[in-house]
Amino acid sequence: MIGERIRSLRESKGYSMTELAKHSGVSKSYISNIERNLQQNPSLQILAKIAQPLDTSVEFLLGIESEELAELDEEWIDLLKTAIDSGVTKRDFAEFQKFVKYRKWIENRP
Repeated sequence: MIGERIRSLRESKGYSMTELAKHSGVSKSYISNIERNLQQNPSLQILAKIAQPLDTSVEFLLGIESEELAELDEEWIDLLKTAIDSGVTKRDFAEFQKFVKYRKWIENRP
C-alpha cells in the first residue's frame, strides 16, 4: 500500500527512482524496496523525506488521509489553484461550504 502510493505519486511527478532519491535524501535501493513491498514498515522520518518532494503528506502515504483527494481531476485542481491565487483562504472556503450546505437544506425543506 505505501509502496504503491509512492510509486504512483513518483510516476505522476515524472520522477525516476534516482531523481526521487536525490530530492528526498533516501537511497534509491531503499525506495525500490519500499515500492516493491520488501520494506513494509519504513520509519516516519523516511516517509517524511519521501513525501516532501512528492508534494504529499506522511498521512496520505500511510492511507490515513482521504483517498478522494488523490482522485481530484484537473478541473478541480485548477479551480482550487485559482481560488487560492485570488486570495481565498481555508476559512473562506469553510464558510462557503457552510453556505452551500445551508442552501441545499433550504431547497430540500418540506
